[in-house]
Amino acid sequence: MRAISYTSPGGPDVLELVERPVPEPGPGEVRVRVAFSGVNPTDWKSRSKTAPGPDGQVPNQDGSGTVDAVGQGVDPAMVGQRVWIWEAAWQRPWGTAAESTVVPARHVVLLGADPSFELGAALGIPFLTAHRCLTVAESLPDRLGPGALTGVTVLVQGGAGAVGNAAIQLARWSDATVIATVSSPRKARLAAAAGADHVVDYREQDVVAEVRKVAPRGVDAIVEVSAAVNAGVDAQVIGMHGAVAMYADDGGAEVTVPVRLQMGPNARWQFVLVYTEPDRAKVLGIEDVATAVADGAVRVGEEAGLPLHVYPLAQTAAAHQAVQDGAVGKVLVDVTA
Repeated sequence: MRAISYTSPGGPDVLELVERPVPEPGPGEVRVRVAFSGVNPTDWKSRSKTAPGPDGQVPNQDGSGTVDAVGQGVDPAMVGQRVWIWEAAWQRPWGTAAESTVVPARHVVLLGADPSFELGAALGIPFLTAHRCLTVAESLPDRLGPGALTGVTVLVQGGAGAVGNAAIQLARWSDATVIATVSSPRKARLAAAAGADHVVDYREQDVVAEVRKVAPRGVDAIVEVSAAVNAGVDAQVIGMHGAVAMYADDGGAEVTVPVRLQMGPNARWQFVLVYTEPDRAKVLGIEDVATAVADGAVRVGEEAGLPLHVYPLAQTAAAHQAVQDGAVGKVLVDVTA
């Protein structure tokens, strides 16, 4: 079978198209015939810095496809099921940039008959990260769903990114009021298409003033892509018992927080890395994202605020480069092409 692999860390050029035997699932594992592989920033960052094992590394954490074999202890009824995959390559040599991959059975989630494989490959890291960001505040529930965030206001900093888009979609599904910040008119259209109630162009508008118009007492949750840049704004708009959930370090690796200003609302500044989040939070996130998909509340494509950029398997290096260069939308690899 065809697979992408790398044997040493480096730039996209270390990714090679190779032939490998079709893997067999071990106890507790399933084999998935991959349709699409999702590319995330952590995929290229891991490829750049982390040395793979002696047999090389197949990259990419997220994906979708059809289960075609199961190992000992796994229900044979899984064979033939359409699934989405999360964290395929986390501390494992088999990612999703291959025609087949093997993962622990708990790392596949039923996709159902109707949702596209493109949607399935876009879920994993972005949607689980967004779920965590929307549920870490003490004042908010740890589950999402219709009515769960009624009366809640969410600020999504960077509403046109993959995690930002996921946060908007999940928050709107849960009946929150969503404010999104963007840096251009095109990104404003994307954030609105995702479902944001209010969109603020931070290059043209005063974010604090615009947010306070919508939420005079402050917002309940902030989904933050660039804390180093936005901390001053976040500190001024976070509401009582709210949380700033920082899931990336775009714009700077260190953040300065005005302590006194945050003591009054008992604000929480929470770091989020989906791979190491608490097990219970991960389980709840997977369940809620799966339910949102089943409800038809999750979409992909330009009309959903998440343009798709699709590359054939042989061009996985170009897909990684596109994410590294900040492609707006979701980058996918069509493993069948």
